[in-house]
Amino acid sequence: MAELIKLALSNFTLTFLLLGLAAGLLAAARRPGGFTRANLAEELLAYFILFTIAFAYFYNFVFHVFFGELAAGFIGWPDSPFQAEVGYASLGFAAVGLLAFKGNCMLRLASILGPAMFQWGAAAEHIRDLMATGNMAPGNAGVVLYSDILLPVIGFALLWFKRSTVMAQDRVALGNVRV
Repeated sequence: MAELIKLALSNFTLTFLLLGLAAGLLAAARRPGGFTRANLAEELLAYFILFTIAFAYFYNFVFHVFFGELAAGFIGWPDSPFQAEVGYASLGFAAVGLLAFKGNCMLRLASILGPAMFQWGAAAEHIRDLMATGNMAPGNAGVVLYSDILLPVIGFALLWFKRSTVMAQDRVALGNVRV
């Protein structure tokens, strides 16, 4: 059991993604109509934002601010004051994610766009470090690297899914009149 907990916590980006998808599916199932396209679009996006942005970035805040030396070691880098700066930026992303959980489309876009720029920049730096130094630490070349690349793609795909669902509903409501 201790190994499972260690695995979940050290691969927190994947853990929060899976928890968010499960929560989204459960929430969609509980809505009137069950697994409709509209229910899935809404709940998968909402819970993706809640778990992979709000909760995961809050976890990242705690990890970098209160356990900076451990966080740096996990990445394979020396500890520095920038640990706290990354932590406080993560706290900002977490706050926006919490607001966007049931927010409007633009707030949800902002909650995905900011972290996407951070994650893709971090991925580029991890790849640069991997190529320059061979740093294979789990926080540099493991699940975190892949999630830095893929989580924004998933977030934008869910946002597109939600938007296309709303547009399809609007067309039906207008009697399929082109707008």
